[in-house]
Amino acid sequence: MFDRTGTPHRRDFVRSAIAGTALFPAIVSELLAADNSSQASDPLAPKPSHFAPRAKNVIFLFMSGGVSHVDSFDHKPKLFADHGKTVALDHPETRNRPGYEKLFLKRPQWEFSKRGKSGIEVSTLFPHMAGVIDDLAVIKSMYADHSNHYNATLGMHTGSFNQARPSIGAWLSYGLGTMNQNLPSFMVIAPRTPYAGSQVWASDFLPGSHQGTLVTPGPEPMRNIRALTSKTDQRKELDALAELNRSHLARSGHDADLTARIRSFETAYGMQTAAPDVFDISRESDETLKLYGLPRGSTQGFAWQCLMARRMVERGVRFVELIDSGSSNNWDAHGDMISQHAPLAKNVDQPIAGLITDLKRRGLLDETLVVWTSEFGRTPFNNSADAKGREHHPWAFATWLAGAKVKAGTTFGTTDEYGVRVAENGVHVHDLHATILHLMGLDHTRLTYRHAGRDYRLTDVAGRVVKEILA
Repeated sequence: MFDRTGTPHRRDFVRSAIAGTALFPAIVSELLAADNSSQASDPLAPKPSHFAPRAKNVIFLFMSGGVSHVDSFDHKPKLFADHGKTVALDHPETRNRPGYEKLFLKRPQWEFSKRGKSGIEVSTLFPHMAGVIDDLAVIKSMYADHSNHYNATLGMHTGSFNQARPSIGAWLSYGLGTMNQNLPSFMVIAPRTPYAGSQVWASDFLPGSHQGTLVTPGPEPMRNIRALTSKTDQRKELDALAELNRSHLARSGHDADLTARIRSFETAYGMQTAAPDVFDISRESDETLKLYGLPRGSTQGFAWQCLMARRMVERGVRFVELIDSGSSNNWDAHGDMISQHAPLAKNVDQPIAGLITDLKRRGLLDETLVVWTSEFGRTPFNNSADAKGREHHPWAFATWLAGAKVKAGTTFGTTDEYGVRVAENGVHVHDLHATILHLMGLDHTRLTYRHAGRDYRLTDVAGRVVKEILA
């Protein structure tokens, strides 16, 4: 390590500095990626919105696999009444599929009732969410462009159903920056990789610093989160390393890769300062843990994910996504609705309702947009009326928003009498994205990035803000 004069070699000093910062894989993949932007210093610096925002943060609750709309938030009495009747449909999931020449209507397997002062009908699948229904704006007329999990998941996150594009969280980070320089602007909490893989939180052609940072429930949510040296020594090493890097940058001119690397060291240092506090829930009250349904000491399950989301937005994380894919499966209930939907609903229902309640009582709900969705719904029919499961259904599904001063306790859009197709006020995925950006103070037609010779945006060349659900 030392030369003959006792002076440490430069390479050993740099190696020591890197070890001291303990750059963990999530930060390496996020912030050491090439930053091809023209921003010279800090790509995560806060930026002004296009107009006054209604919200500062987004919590995106993604139910991976396809939640059945007709078994949850889209009550269809006619589907109950006409159970067993045949229907003629050219559906993408049943077209030219052996054994699906005839399709039969299949009644919901949970009962519905009017809930809250609003009287919105919710099934018994989600009793706790039904308890906060007056805080939700339910969209019953969502639709997508693809019936395959990979493509539909990609579309819901990036606006592109066929090609890799930046995730909505990356777009918001790019458009607004971060409110806490010690934490990433975009964080994803998921027990396992969902359909479409890490593209769900990728920055793609946007600067690499806007990519989502993955947090995995468990005793070690992020590896190497604690520094290997004292903060004093680590700060000295970083300052010295930054001086060397700046000197090199001055000689070489603007170097996007080096700029991103300089920023990555600072972010990693900041996270080792701030992240342990985020994950330390020892001071949360027993009442709060009970609200989420989280046993003290547990670091698993969707209850832990929801509590982490609240703690992250409290600390200024711009976009937090929670991906629910169950303990061993997801919402893809081809085989048996009851055996798949029921335990998954039990896992997420109380934590989500607890999150809404907790944000509201802390005064955070007005400035936080909460979005609940899936990549598509499930068919109101199958090849037998007695079939236990349902197939993929992009023609119609349900989504809800809460917070950010949306019209709480309302519904928007309708499907036909069986929940097969949108009947009125359809909301495409592009429209949902345009609305989310609008609530964050961004015009979806103006949030663009020049790549490969043309301007790109999250909503491609489509999308409208669903102003009907805005208060």
